[in-house]
Amino acid sequence: MPIPVKPRRYDSTARLARAQERREVVLDAALARFLRDGFAATTVAALADDAGVSTELIYKSFGGKAGLVRALRTRALEGDHAEPAEQRADRLRDEQDAEAILRGWAHLATEVAPRVTPVLLLVRDAATTDATVRGLQAELDADRFRRMTSNATALHRGGHLRAGVGVRTAADLMFAVSSPEMYELLVLRRQWSLRRYEAYVFETLRAGLLPGRA
Repeated sequence: MPIPVKPRRYDSTARLARAQERREVVLDAALARFLRDGFAATTVAALADDAGVSTELIYKSFGGKAGLVRALRTRALEGDHAEPAEQRADRLRDEQDAEAILRGWAHLATEVAPRVTPVLLLVRDAATTDATVRGLQAELDADRFRRMTSNATALHRGGHLRAGVGVRTAADLMFAVSSPEMYELLVLRRQWSLRRYEAYVFETLRAGLLPGRA
């Protein structure tokens, strides 16, 4: 009588690790190709060839070039640590010291800016000639403004905003200061150091949002 063979348990952890590794390879290839050739000139076929995967996998995983851009932005916003930068920013809202909140936000904005700015500038430049990309740009801008509005609301609820500065004004200021255009002008074009840029972001937010210091 044959001895029954116990089925080997499927290793889902290894499968997920391989899928994540493959995803990172695709995103790295997409970023390199987008920055070299631009959004319009880049094809999914070329990206698949660069990454050593099929075009079907890219469409299934990301939905096409716009989905790749969204994924690149999300990855860039995670920052340099295991805990995503946005989660660390949320925890800062519990601080009682308004300057500590803004200083922390300025630090996190500077941490992610070198990663996310190239992606957002890629979208901005492509949007000048591509109506589809203009929709993507509007989507990403709206998402960033929602984030800034949430931050502004937290400052308002904490009683940190100075008199005459409402949530919308605070959100507008944070939206402008955190823009890829601001980083482009000061760091990429004027060659400011990241330390100087971070100090500028903090000082601008403090001057625009908080009560004056005696």
